[in-house]
Amino acid sequence: MADALMVQPDLEFIREAAKDGGDFKKCYQCGICTSVCSLSTEENSFPRRQMLLAQWGMKDELMADPGPWLCFYCGDCSKHCPRQANPGENMMKLRRYLTSQYDWTGLSRLMYRSAAWEFGALALVAALVWMLFTLPRNFGFRLLSHSGPQALSTVMLNKFAPVETVHVADIIMALLLGLLLLTNAMRMFRHLTRGKTIPLRLYFTELRQLIVQGLVQLRWRACKGNEAAKNWIRHFLLVTGYVTMFSLVVLFLPWFQVRNSSFHWTSFLGYYATTVLLVTTVWILWDRMRKNSEMHRFSHLSDWLFPILLFLTALSGILVNVLRITNQPMATYVAYTIHLMIAVPMLVVEVPFGKWAHLAYRPLAIYLAGVIQAAQTLSPSGALRSGHAQAEGREYIRPDSIIF
Repeated sequence: MADALMVQPDLEFIREAAKDGGDFKKCYQCGICTSVCSLSTEENSFPRRQMLLAQWGMKDELMADPGPWLCFYCGDCSKHCPRQANPGENMMKLRRYLTSQYDWTGLSRLMYRSAAWEFGALALVAALVWMLFTLPRNFGFRLLSHSGPQALSTVMLNKFAPVETVHVADIIMALLLGLLLLTNAMRMFRHLTRGKTIPLRLYFTELRQLIVQGLVQLRWRACKGNEAAKNWIRHFLLVTGYVTMFSLVVLFLPWFQVRNSSFHWTSFLGYYATTVLLVTTVWILWDRMRKNSEMHRFSHLSDWLFPILLFLTALSGILVNVLRITNQPMATYVAYTIHLMIAVPMLVVEVPFGKWAHLAYRPLAIYLAGVIQAAQTLSPSGALRSGHAQAEGREYIRPDSIIF
């Protein structure tokens, strides 16, 4: 008989999960969801385990579990659930909750729970960008007013937004965002590895998984069905478009931001990026509006803002390029400002605090799950020493303080 374990639930976590929209009470632990999932394994089973952890308020166990990030929301679990408990959507809600827990600033938590906070943060950053183009004497519209009539009769972006200044600002912004995301990822790393004895060499031998999953997320292709394949292709194209545009702006801006109405070869990369971003974001929004698949039946505000902001960024970027090539100076300067008032808030708010952070958390979780599994294989007992009790394989004593 398995050892009995008295569970002390984290009632605050249960209340927070409810505020985040999580509804775990319908689940009666039949296990069908886990049995039909093509990605669930004996070593890392989901979503039944995570539904149990959430039901019982076992926050520490959930924080130490990579399971929510190993799920790609193919929806098979929700389709087969006899209680309509929507385990796939609840796994998505757990990922939002975990994102808010990894973020040491607390902004993710505020924005996931309040539309006012999210729109307010986007509006604040957009206002700061507008101020940068209107207040400094040596940048933006005030620089333009001192640049002579030629900059008003022909496109001269260097007389409006000097490429050297913009490039330095891009690099600083990328470093700050990278630092925020890295510190949050380190908090995730500590939660997933805390109390576990893992040989240092395994972090290097399993590193390939981090690189492969970070670049192409091949694990998604193991999901069953055409819908999963479509979602992977769309995600892959979206990421290639985003990475291409990010590289052009941060690394190759001195060549990409043409100073006048001439043409440069980097524009071809820009055309690819903007075309892919426009097509994929419209595709995503169309599926969300139709709600034909399990993944798109439920939508959080962040699920809409993410593709909408990407779409507007790509569209405004195309508009800037068309106006520049057709030599419309003032229209180009105004469109350039509006473009950055969309792109910068999207990057500053969504990358470290919103859904874009999943691009870092999911590959890291897959990588660490592989590291932990390899360590378990090496362990003589076949299990890691851990300060956390396992949620399955034990007999639980139901605490009276939990109301189902």
